[in-house]
Amino acid sequence: QVQLVESGGGLVRAGESLRLSCVVSGTFDRINYESWYRQAPGKQRQLVASIYSGEKTNYADAVKGRFTISRDSAKRTLWLQMNNLRPEDTATYFCNAAVWGTSGGVSDLWGRGTQVTVSS
Repeated sequence: QVQLVESGGGLVRAGESLRLSCVVSGTFDRINYESWYRQAPGKQRQLVASIYSGEKTNYADAVKGRFTISRDSAKRTLWLQMNNLRPEDTATYFCNAAVWGTSGGVSDLWGRGTQVTVSS
């Protein structure tokens, strides 16, 4: 069974940095598309950043220039470097991946999330 586990969240002050990690465990063929989402209380889950084939990246306008998504396939790890954090970045951050199984077929998998709280 393939699982995604996030870590690295915490409580920081505005202007500080955090680095989130997402480790993928289990047996699979490949991962093509990985993303970070976030969800603040009372709000819908929104895309923060994605990385996909050819290591192309995509960012939400709200985080461009402050956040960086990266991955190491050999380490099965996805990261989100978050700099110059703002109170509006406060949310639960989720890792998401499109995972191809060894017998074919793709699954859209989610981690359980890690809380990021930014104080003013």
